[in-house]
Amino acid sequence: MSSFLTRRRAATAIVTAALLLPLAACGDSDDNAKGDAGASASPSAAPSSAAPKNVSLTVLAAASLTDVFKTAGATYEKEHPGTTVKFSFAGSQDLAAQVKQGAPADALVTADTKTMDGVKADTGTPTIIAKNRLVIATAKGNPDKIDNLKDLADPKLKVVLAAPAVPVGNYSKQVLDAQHIDVKPVSQEADVRAVLSKVELGEADAGIVYKTDAATATGKVDAVSIPDAQNAVAQYPAATLKTAKDSAAATAFVAWLSSPEAQKILQAAGFQQP
Repeated sequence: MSSFLTRRRAATAIVTAALLLPLAACGDSDDNAKGDAGASASPSAAPSSAAPKNVSLTVLAAASLTDVFKTAGATYEKEHPGTTVKFSFAGSQDLAAQVKQGAPADALVTADTKTMDGVKADTGTPTIIAKNRLVIATAKGNPDKIDNLKDLADPKLKVVLAAPAVPVGNYSKQVLDAQHIDVKPVSQEADVRAVLSKVELGEADAGIVYKTDAATATGKVDAVSIPDAQNAVAQYPAATLKTAKDSAAATAFVAWLSSPEAQKILQAAGFQQP
């Protein structure tokens, strides 16, 4: 009897072990599967793709660049997703004053090298991005028959010029002085757009502006050419500001202004190659 019970217990143990072995194997398989799944779900195993950095640039630019820079800025933003370019336009002398007062900005573009040189302690090395020429702006149809600089000395004419501290005003003074022409302006304006506006609105008979500015008012004013031998060449330097929030982004924008794409936009607006 005792021998029978011993053999029965041994048989039961063998059957139980046989039943538990597949379950253990399944458990190992499940654990391994979970481990493999966990490994494949690990963040370190997933490819990383950094989102483009959002950058906002503020550019102080000469008033004569108003129209062309709006086009250039839109093109730059399209080519550089995540970058926004904001412009602040004014006379170069006013922009220089803003820089000296610590106005928050990233780059500066003036209409002459003299103004840029005046803030060299606050900028990087400037690059000439464009050139320009002067013309005489008259009322539409040129009713006073103005043909040349000498005609501006007629006391019957209301002539408006930019102030001598403004680049276009300084250029105007240079060309008039070189020809020994004495003009008595009825007003001296803070930037070239103000001069153009006076003529366009009929508040002045004529004024000296940049060729590119006169082109923006085609159909509203006429432009009388000034011979190259009597003209002045305006140069437009661009530079980053040392206070730029993102100096790398500011440097990239200033460099882009000399690129073929930017030069195409500038020249289409009448600016000359630097």
